[in-house]
Amino acid sequence: MNNTPIGNRLHIAIFGRRNAGKSTLINALTGQEIAVVSDVPGTTTDPVYKTMELLPLGPVVIIDTAGIDDVGHLGNLRVEKTYDVLRKTNFAIYVVDSEEGLTEFDKQFIEEIKSKEIPVILVLNKSDKKSREQSEINEYKKNLGIPVCEISSINKQGIEELKQLIAKHAKFDEADLTIVGDLINPGDVVVLVTPIDKAAPKGRLILPQQQTIRDIIENDAIAVVTKEYELKETFESLNKKPSLVITDSQAFLKVSADTPEDIRLTSFSILFARYKGELIEMVKGLKKIEQLKEGSRVLIVEGCTHHRQADDIGKVKIPRWIRQMSGSQIEFEWASGNYFPKDIERFDLIVHCGGCMLNRLEMQYRINLSRQKGVAITNYGMLIAAVQGILKRALKPFPSAYMLLEE
Repeated sequence: MNNTPIGNRLHIAIFGRRNAGKSTLINALTGQEIAVVSDVPGTTTDPVYKTMELLPLGPVVIIDTAGIDDVGHLGNLRVEKTYDVLRKTNFAIYVVDSEEGLTEFDKQFIEEIKSKEIPVILVLNKSDKKSREQSEINEYKKNLGIPVCEISSINKQGIEELKQLIAKHAKFDEADLTIVGDLINPGDVVVLVTPIDKAAPKGRLILPQQQTIRDIIENDAIAVVTKEYELKETFESLNKKPSLVITDSQAFLKVSADTPEDIRLTSFSILFARYKGELIEMVKGLKKIEQLKEGSRVLIVEGCTHHRQADDIGKVKIPRWIRQMSGSQIEFEWASGNYFPKDIERFDLIVHCGGCMLNRLEMQYRINLSRQKGVAITNYGMLIAAVQGILKRALKPFPSAYMLLEE
């Protein structure tokens, strides 16, 4: 429960044609039998995810994908899922069977990876069967403009060299992002309001709450955690006025009423709209609710899958609030986990969760696709704040977003 969340890990994806040895490589990198290995082409179907510590990089997630040259109806579906992995990849490993050598097909896919500005290494696998001359390896480096490593996954040869190359060339800008650090100073008191109801996971806090607490502590501030019904008592017990109050969105109304106006207030969901995505874009999307009419279509998206409660936020509450705000009978659809429809142009609005289980690249992809298709996108927390009439207050800690709302 205390591991680095998958959404905060460097995503390393392994690509290549069928039977290039991708699954054997992921097993060699992890030191475990994670992926099924077979001589039968197309053994890997869905992407396989494995979290691990890869020194000196730290926490990563390694993704094994289906062969990009798969064929037939099912093969095309597998290839589509492999391409979906590209949108969340921080670093790519392209595997080639050293016996077959590099083909034009391989070169084209490598160029596609490079076009997305994803760092990539070419791995010549199965060197135990055929070792390439150094001159040929140098030629690959020169022509492709990327690092090249010769290995034998089955014999574990060259694996340590590959790990060192990954550590040298991988970029992970997300590690420098902060959830709340730029809003507070060392020594500040930050109060976090975390309701404990039937939807709360037993024995732990939900992920955004855990991550925000960690970020506060890392920035040398003081985190005070309480429930909404103890908030007034919490204020009274403090000798120092809090710099910021952060609440679960569903307790917004009560927390706003109990928090003095001279104390800044926002929500975990709004913080994650900025941390994972683009706060300004989410504010713009919120204005679309006023334009919804009879027959408008809304997509509600959650980045994880969980057991839904009777009065579930995404399935029940948000649809009810949108119908109330628009005054119309709106049609709703839902998506969750890694699935995000490509034909989103048929929707008038997308309402997304905070995206704590998604990495920033995936969330950025979803926002950019929405922008390209001309579909408004907003966030759970901002919608709830708007419904309860406290959106302006919740956005005050973010001047540019607040000014846009004023306009």
